[in-house]
Amino acid sequence: MQKNVVLDLGCGKKKRSGTIGVDFSARHDADVIHDLDVFPYPFDDDSVDCVYLDNCLEHLSSPLKVMEELYRILKPGGSVFIMVPYFRSRWAYNDPTHRTFYTINSFAYYDKRHIICQRYDYTDARFQVTDLKFNDGHSHSFIKKIITKIANKWPDRYERFLSTIFPLDEIKFHLIKE
Repeated sequence: MQKNVVLDLGCGKKKRSGTIGVDFSARHDADVIHDLDVFPYPFDDDSVDCVYLDNCLEHLSSPLKVMEELYRILKPGGSVFIMVPYFRSRWAYNDPTHRTFYTINSFAYYDKRHIICQRYDYTDARFQVTDLKFNDGHSHSFIKKIITKIANKWPDRYERFLSTIFPLDEIKFHLIKE
């Protein structure tokens, strides 16, 4: 029986249990030392079941190339979990190494059901965005918990009407390779 291959890309010093950690530095918890801005990644086509990118993608120079590489290495139906700072969060701009910023529609570019993907068809990488959650697993004040519940129930309304007043910290996306 074949074991599931689960990658923690950009694992740093907090590699998830049961994953293969990939990072550019041997000083981290990485099992595979590789710069994620260098392509191709050292994995075969259609060989990976699941990928985690936890507060990593915003540091990389070409998110489109990263997504194309994930598409190449993931098995059909494979999952990607991406955690990034929300573009209105103070955490998005505090770190001078952040290169990109993310909204609720940042991965619609890869989802053929979405008008953004239909209009701007620049890649063959296709992922279905199955879920997004704000501040998943974060503990906060009572008010922030209420705002998080609202944002998770109505993400579009939150982003358009409330996010400038009550900015949340992070978005977690679940994507599935089509």
